[in-house]
Amino acid sequence: MGAGRWGNPLLLLAALALVLGRHQQWLGFQDSESPKNVNATLTFFLENYNNKSNDSYLFGVDKLLRSQVQLTTGLEYLITVKISRTKCKRNSTKNRSCPIQTKKNLKKSFICDFLVYTLPWMNHYQLWNNSCLDV
Repeated sequence: MGAGRWGNPLLLLAALALVLGRHQQWLGFQDSESPKNVNATLTFFLENYNNKSNDSYLFGVDKLLRSQVQLTTGLEYLITVKISRTKCKRNSTKNRSCPIQTKKNLKKSFICDFLVYTLPWMNHYQLWNNSCLDV
């Protein structure tokens, strides 16, 4: 039935996958070692967050808690970050460096987990998932 010289091609393919599967280690997410790509991904996330926020002030990175990357058809970054309200008002674009808010009554922080798919060499970013919890 068309098996010919090699027998059943599906059976051969399954056997090959089994043999290769024992030697192939699927690593999944690994710690990221590219500060340039992580910083660009953080910038993309913050712009996205600030554009959707109703807060009068912009938020900025207070502390990077975890950064992992997985190679797929592009790069997937899984990042945990503490973001905090800055001293910069939403409509003030003069100052690109916005210090974190120090006034007790204006302090506000979140711990955010987010997943971004990126092709950094093409400057392409997509926010696939994010969640932020009040600190």
